[in-house]
Amino acid sequence: MSDIRPGAGLHVRTAAKAFGDKQVLRGVDLDIPAGQFVAIVGRSGCGKSTLLRLIAGLEAPSGGTLEIDGQPIRGIREDTRMLFQDARLLPWRKAVANVQVGVKSRSRELALQALGQVGLADRADEWPGVLSGGQRQRVALARALAGEPRLLLLDEPLGALDALTRIEMQQLIERLWEEQQFTAVLVTHDVGEAVALADRVILIENGQITLDVDITLARPRERDSGFIHFEKLILDRILEREALGPQQGKKLVYHI
Repeated sequence: MSDIRPGAGLHVRTAAKAFGDKQVLRGVDLDIPAGQFVAIVGRSGCGKSTLLRLIAGLEAPSGGTLEIDGQPIRGIREDTRMLFQDARLLPWRKAVANVQVGVKSRSRELALQALGQVGLADRADEWPGVLSGGQRQRVALARALAGEPRLLLLDEPLGALDALTRIEMQQLIERLWEEQQFTAVLVTHDVGEAVALADRVILIENGQITLDVDITLARPRERDSGFIHFEKLILDRILEREALGPQQGKKLVYHI
């Protein structure tokens, strides 16, 4: 792989998205510095995946602006890659050929290097159908990394994996993020996963950011009292939404 490139800085101003009469996002403001790992959590249907798709350039906003390093996001960018819950591998191509799809030059050597980064150099010539779910997601991650992204977007990429494989993938993603210094934005339903991986956790409720928490824990993270504190802080906010009354929609920012 080539020399490390710095992560991308993301700037979102009053972003809105509607599908017909349904307003999914409402005036979202968000700044993510280059190289930061941000997790977005919230109940199903809150708008978190829609926000990720706007950042990816897969959808256009109904209002507001989204910029990377001061440049408006208009469609899919070369320096942005996205990882989905489904690995989305081409079943008629072997693992290394799937990774080559993400390499601009289509170089097999660079694809093999990327597979090596995710611990699958020895499975390069396997068909996707014989790989486990975790291995398929590693191939998908290698394909994303082979494009040398400055911004990596992750939409519930570990949701379908068993508990142990999920932990291994979390550790792998964290290690690669630390090594390559890209900016990462993770959408997840799992608050524990968000606290384990992110520098910062953002909660979206009813299409708006209502909580923004800096996770001030040393890495690698263990499930100690500090971890449980942050997990409880975020979960309490999600579970108590209906009891907040007039505070609903008010953004809370924590720097602990």
